[in-house]
Amino acid sequence: MGTSIDLVIFDCDGVLVNSEEVANKVFANVLLEVCGLEFTLEDMFDTFVGHSREQCLEKIEAIIGETPPPELDRRYQQEINQALAESVEAIDGIEGVLKRLPLPYCVASSGSHDKMQMTLGKTGLIEYFSDNIFSTSEVERGKPHPDIYLHAAKTMGATPQHCLVVEDSPIGVSGAVAAGMRVFGFAELMPAHKLEASGAHHIFDKMHDLPTLIASHRS
Repeated sequence: MGTSIDLVIFDCDGVLVNSEEVANKVFANVLLEVCGLEFTLEDMFDTFVGHSREQCLEKIEAIIGETPPPELDRRYQQEINQALAESVEAIDGIEGVLKRLPLPYCVASSGSHDKMQMTLGKTGLIEYFSDNIFSTSEVERGKPHPDIYLHAAKTMGATPQHCLVVEDSPIGVSGAVAAGMRVFGFAELMPAHKLEASGAHHIFDKMHDLPTLIASHRS
């Protein structure tokens, strides 16, 4: 794309921590028990990955045609947080990437600050980010709108065209593209073609390759 990279913006779930599979298995079980909705793990990834809790609940409301029972939100938060607290791990290779990356970086996630404090804290990654952690709760619109990426870039003192975003969800990719940023789609769990269709400029599936890939794309 011919522009330098001054800032790397990481999504959190599925990019820094392996929370997507854990959370969506729990969420699928809660949806079955509370709403009688059956979703395969693939369905869960297609429907919910990359969305905030509020967006997920809005999707459920649209599916069932009424406001979901309060039990759904309570169990969503309680059981997912419990599962993550017990089993979340860092994405393989990410700590080495953060140690080696010769550029400023930050997190921009649909997850809440409380959730990121828990997952990044448990995995030991939080020490790499200091206060450079941004949530869609801070902006008017969530992904796939560009708001969170533009907010992160502005706060970090970078211009959008000089930012590289690492995302694992189609809506995340779409939002970063809409922000005018370069986007690498991380396809460890998400099918590569879905990230490509959303506009990712490059696809990779091994996190430890990221520093080399960034070096090859810098100008």
